[in-house]
Amino acid sequence: MQHVRFGRTGLQVSRLCLGTMTFGLQCDEKASFAILDAAEQAGITFIDTADVYPMGATLADVGRTEEFVGSWLRGKREKFVLATKCSGKMGPAPWQQGTSRKHVLASIDASLKRLGTDYVDLYQVHHFDAHTPVDETLETFDAVVRSGKARYVGVSNYHAYRVARALGRSEALGLAKFVSVQPRYNLLFRQIERELLPLCEEESLAVMPYNPLAAGLLTGKHKRARPPAGDSRFGLGSAGKMYSERYWRDREFDTVDAFTALAREAGAEPATLAIAWVLAHPAITTPIIGASNPDQLKASIAAAEFKLDPALKRRLDELTHDYRMGDAAR
Repeated sequence: MQHVRFGRTGLQVSRLCLGTMTFGLQCDEKASFAILDAAEQAGITFIDTADVYPMGATLADVGRTEEFVGSWLRGKREKFVLATKCSGKMGPAPWQQGTSRKHVLASIDASLKRLGTDYVDLYQVHHFDAHTPVDETLETFDAVVRSGKARYVGVSNYHAYRVARALGRSEALGLAKFVSVQPRYNLLFRQIERELLPLCEEESLAVMPYNPLAAGLLTGKHKRARPPAGDSRFGLGSAGKMYSERYWRDREFDTVDAFTALAREAGAEPATLAIAWVLAHPAITTPIIGASNPDQLKASIAAAEFKLDPALKRRLDELTHDYRMGDAAR
């Protein structure tokens, strides 16, 4: 597995990152450990999680994913780069969410306890908090770095202008700057190519995109004539509605049919080709791949070594060009 520089930092990370949001709901502890074992065997050394995981969890279940990851990492923490996130709702009180100083400082301590470590390599804002002043968020994340509880800080699900503003305020205030972004990006969601990815290239920010398979739709396993399986992302608790609104439309199924035909023509697994296309963008550092069983990882991991023919890349770009203009359902 190739390792690459993480943005403007001196940190090296594996070319693929293992996402863990299936751990604890779609996957029990045994299955989660098997997926982590398979990723380790393939050379993946970068693990991403979040305090609110597993995806689709109720308040009774939040934090379970970090507990699974922490248990698996016991005795080998220094072999991995570990990232987690905060800002999601973690309790019934109104202050148990967002990026206020109170919540962030409580969240990092709770995550470290669940993960069984005294620091994370990357601590990220999971979602923008419009109710907290940006300076308060930045000052608090700077305090987390200065305390030694995180080595670097980043953001997820931020619009380009918010990333730019955060970088400017951090520079003006002399605070630790965000070094990475974690956006949604795949063949069916390309709008970040217009502003966010150019900004990341200009500012040397690491980009670790999630959802490279569009919740599994790009594998071709889902059929429009059948309702989504209950154990898939589209049938997953409170998250199923969100994924269906993103992708479960005739337009997307038409595109997937054309995409899987191109994959067959190229002799590639659809999952491999979809992730190889993401990797081909020069701004991308390390796509986040996930699974609900170890076998699902094989095609995704193969993308790290897949040689994407330039002519095929152009055909994929042309096929999905309209998705650069935005997501009509959101």
